[in-house]
Amino acid sequence: MNDPEAYDPDADVPDGCEPEAYEPAVDGRWSEGQRSEGQRSDGQHRPEGQLQRQALLEAALRIIERDGAAGITHRTVAQEARLPTSAATSAFESPDVLLTAALTSAMELETERLRQLTAAPADGAGTAGGHGDKRRMLARLTAGALADRGPQLAEFELCLLAARRPELRSHTRRWSEALADFARLHTQDPLRVALFIRAYEGLRLQALLADESPAAEEFEAMLWELLPDEG
Repeated sequence: MNDPEAYDPDADVPDGCEPEAYEPAVDGRWSEGQRSEGQRSDGQHRPEGQLQRQALLEAALRIIERDGAAGITHRTVAQEARLPTSAATSAFESPDVLLTAALTSAMELETERLRQLTAAPADGAGTAGGHGDKRRMLARLTAGALADRGPQLAEFELCLLAARRPELRSHTRRWSEALADFARLHTQDPLRVALFIRAYEGLRLQALLADESPAAEEFEAMLWELLPDEG
């Protein structure tokens, strides 16, 4: 693979576009704007090649949301990211590698968020329906995540791809394991844990198919049915 930083910044730039750099937004995503010398939200500096790779991955997620996985090519992703095509070909040796990287990065990010929620202390009273209950926290996280459909669609695209490519199933297994760990906060019944994993995925898929995603309160009510207090 070529050096991801070895490209001509004036080569193959889409009409009306400049190969602008990206800066981190408050929510951790990368948005169009000035480079701010490659500075990250933690005050440290990110290499130019890493900036471009992140911009390309997020551009790929936007294309997946709009056009599906079939819309991913070096050129389309580079144009979406407002970068020269050579930046995409340098960072990713083929469109398939680019697609796989975008899909797996989206699922790994969601997996890490769920693991952090599972490990975090409850914020407030842990009584039924209390503000600190993890089921309420997961409901809010789910509703918020569905507001950005790109990563959610990417996760389901990855599941379909992994059905044909076993080497990708480690990513989907880690997601399922993170869901199981969350369920075990509330139950040690293996059948109920398995039911929660499958039902939660179904809830998210149905939310993507709905004209309007359920509110956090609706998710919370369903999570209480799936993971009621034991005893």
